[in-house]
Amino acid sequence: MDFNFLKIQPRHLLLGFISLCLIQSLVFAYTPLDRIVAIVNEDVIMESELNNQLRISISQLRQEGRQEPTSSVFKRQVLNNLILTRIQLQLAARMGIKVTEDNLNRTISNIAAESRVSMEQFKEILKNDGYNYMQFRENIRNEIILTQLRKRQIENRINITEKEIDNFLSNQNSEDLFESEIRLSHILISLPNSATDEEISQTKKMALKVRDELLAGGDFSKIAATVSDGGNAKSGGDLGWRKEKDIPTIFTEYIPNMKLGDISELIQSPSGFHIIKIAELKDMEKNIVEQTRARHILVKTNQYTTDDYAREKLRQLKIRIINGDDFGLLAKGNSDDSMSAINGGELGWRTKGELVIEFQNTLDNLTINEISEPFKTQFGWHIAQVLERRDHDNSENLKRAKVRNVIGDRKLNEALQNWNTQLLDEAYVEYRLDDV
Repeated sequence: MDFNFLKIQPRHLLLGFISLCLIQSLVFAYTPLDRIVAIVNEDVIMESELNNQLRISISQLRQEGRQEPTSSVFKRQVLNNLILTRIQLQLAARMGIKVTEDNLNRTISNIAAESRVSMEQFKEILKNDGYNYMQFRENIRNEIILTQLRKRQIENRINITEKEIDNFLSNQNSEDLFESEIRLSHILISLPNSATDEEISQTKKMALKVRDELLAGGDFSKIAATVSDGGNAKSGGDLGWRKEKDIPTIFTEYIPNMKLGDISELIQSPSGFHIIKIAELKDMEKNIVEQTRARHILVKTNQYTTDDYAREKLRQLKIRIINGDDFGLLAKGNSDDSMSAINGGELGWRTKGELVIEFQNTLDNLTINEISEPFKTQFGWHIAQVLERRDHDNSENLKRAKVRNVIGDRKLNEALQNWNTQLLDEAYVEYRLDDV
């Protein structure tokens, strides 16, 4: 396809960035008593780095209400993760994978936007949680590098055929895959270890105050990002999509009595006081989506075609169409989108969200058969016309997309395990810490 103005669907990694940054501290302070715990090719991992990562990982486990593994086993796991990460970063450096400052700044801005806070507020939240902003930037930089490395080495080589999807649907008991799902938001006001009655009482008062603020209309995401002690706080408390069986057991007795948008009562656990909200519901049996059939004419800009020229050319084409010229014929003769031009500019049925935002917003504001004013996207200047709208049952496409993701995840996990094993086999690693 010579021209593709469809929205590029990025992998939603922002939430992953947050959680990985919490367990990945690659910038650390050396102390006079520091010592080497592992040699990784030409690099070293220091004990201070290992201890820092251990503290963060243990804190995250506690916030999630998970049991801590034995000390020696856990220390070995954390060190092995550090070693593998260091090997991958070394490989990325040899391959010349880098992150520009603009890309890094844009990613961090997106993380703050996901949490619905300004950059200044986001920095303050990091500071209050004990995280250095410059260290956070480096963690994000490294995670972007690792993501690009995995795409080059693994993800781009994974192929899923339509036959594999058909076989999955016909040969496996896939009913569980299509159960209804629920998306929860979560706030945790944590209790200290071995909390006294007074500490429990004070913590409960704090949690009740937070709940009252939510019931009064406060923004759950902003409040979660500001006050929650949960591991998902910086993502606005988002727990993601889950089937009923995958919802934490401490919440299951409350959810059946809640509706979309409801705020729960306080839920007490050994970790503290929880507040949950039903953010979204998804019924997998039927998925009705709004679709639009439209056509367009594109004029790309370059060193010879200016914005003014492109806009004026499209304005003149619109006048000709209004005066009786055929839109399809003009698209064939003038559009720079060669794939749609041969079809008279027709784009087929498009579900909301498939097109870049400027294009989608323009279509949303048009009535049937209305022709837009010239508008600009990242691909150039357009005029567009809405031909039809419909509500479409997209359940089958949604099922196939879900199966594709399941198969892809399986292949990816297997490929990653093999790749990680190969990287470790080919690297020089020397352990220097006796108790691991």
